[in-house]
Amino acid sequence: VQLQASGGGLVQAGGSLRLSCAASGTIDSLGGMGWHRQAPGKQRELVASISRDGTTMYANSAKERFTISRDNAKNTVYLQLDSLKPEDTAVYYCGAFVLSTYYWGQGTQVTVSS
Repeated sequence: VQLQASGGGLVQAGGSLRLSCAASGTIDSLGGMGWHRQAPGKQRELVASISRDGTTMYANSAKERFTISRDNAKNTVYLQLDSLKPEDTAVYYCGAFVLSTYYWGQGTQVTVSS
C-alpha cells in the first residue's frame, strides 16, 4: 500500500490550501482515512478523519476551518484548509487503514506566514 500526499506549500495567514492523498497498491479493503500533522518539536497529532461511509471527525483546532472528504472511486482523501494560521505550520501526513493495518504517506509541508 502506498499513499502519495500532495498540495502543501507556503501561504499567508488567512489563506487556503487543499491537500490530496491518493492510495495505491493492494487496497481492496481501504477503510478509514485521516490527516495528521507534526510541527517542529511537537508530537504528531490527528487533524481529521473520515470513515469509508463518510463519517468525519475533527480535532478542536480544525473544526470550522478544515474540511476532510474522500473519493472512494479514486481512493483519495482530501483536506481543505481554510483561514490558515501560522500555528497550522507543520508537515501534514495522510494515513489509511487497510484491514487492520494503518499506513502512512510521506508528508507534505504546510507553511503559513504571518
